[in-house]
Amino acid sequence: MPEKKIRVLIAKPGLDGHDRGAKVIARALRDAGMEVIYTGLRQTPEMIASAAIQEDVDVIGLSILSGAHNTICARLMDLLRAKGMTDVTVLIGGIIPEADIADLKKSGIAEIFLPGTTTQAIVDFIRQRVAAAHPGA
Repeated sequence: MPEKKIRVLIAKPGLDGHDRGAKVIARALRDAGMEVIYTGLRQTPEMIASAAIQEDVDVIGLSILSGAHNTICARLMDLLRAKGMTDVTVLIGGIIPEADIADLKKSGIAEIFLPGTTTQAIVDFIRQRVAAAHPGA
């Protein structure tokens, strides 16, 4: 039986005006053999949670540069918990102040990738996290 591909939803929440970084990550994950669904710009937490359910994803990756990460992430995590999606790994990439990282992780964000992180580090983290969540899958 073929190995199940890791399914990743990449989203740009909030009012960020460009998505180059998100597209670079999407391409890197696709090149690493993952199935990637890219939602496009200006997604609300509700739209992201809904897409994650519809697409049955293993991972949600948010690209946030707007500074609204605390509000957006808290709302998304609340929605995912309410919908019973506690097994989905949620990641953030972008400009995130060091002072906010501990609270974001406490809220359920699995990892925060700051500028300069290699795409291979993100691929490796996702593979390890999904393997740990689904041993023998």
